[in-house]
Amino acid sequence: MSEIDVENAVDPIALFGLWMKDAERDELNDPNAVALATATREGVPSVRMVLLKRFDAQGFCFYTNAESQKGAELKENPRAAMCFHWKSLRRQVRISGLVTELSSEDADEYFHSRSRLSQLGAAASEQSRVVASREVLVERVKELDREFPGEIPRPAYWRGYVLRPEQIEFWKDGEGRLHDRFLFTKVGEGWRKERLFP
Repeated sequence: MSEIDVENAVDPIALFGLWMKDAERDELNDPNAVALATATREGVPSVRMVLLKRFDAQGFCFYTNAESQKGAELKENPRAAMCFHWKSLRRQVRISGLVTELSSEDADEYFHSRSRLSQLGAAASEQSRVVASREVLVERVKELDREFPGEIPRPAYWRGYVLRPEQIEFWKDGEGRLHDRFLFTKVGEGWRKERLFP
């Protein structure tokens, strides 16, 4: 388990990194899977699972189709929240803040690091829109494979995003529901830490 106990941690990014290492060791599938919540301008929420691709002091990065539901919601309301739940570790991390787009160069680099089939699938999909059948999607992938025998160009709508945390909450299971909850809130260049009732 992590070397830094949540009780003594002062840097939430460093603590998250240690918890992620624990998850990578102990979670069976996709330790980087995270529920991403967005909302419309009117505040109508939606949530789905995405994969965290990296994180650092600037924030938590993921990639998606900007024309998808989440992409449209982030365009009109750039605030979002994430929730990691590692059941085997009995831990949870909640993060909220402002989302901004990563550079085109960043999106290009990550897009081309993916497998060819994943690139084709991303380019072929009109994410979140109605499709007549699976065969339509499969045929679009085949067409793109024929059209681009070499490098597949990243579609302009396929972009990277970073959630810049304003709050990060760590939750650790405790016996008899006496859980540990610590909330870090961004204050200037540092963080304020508070213990919460479970």
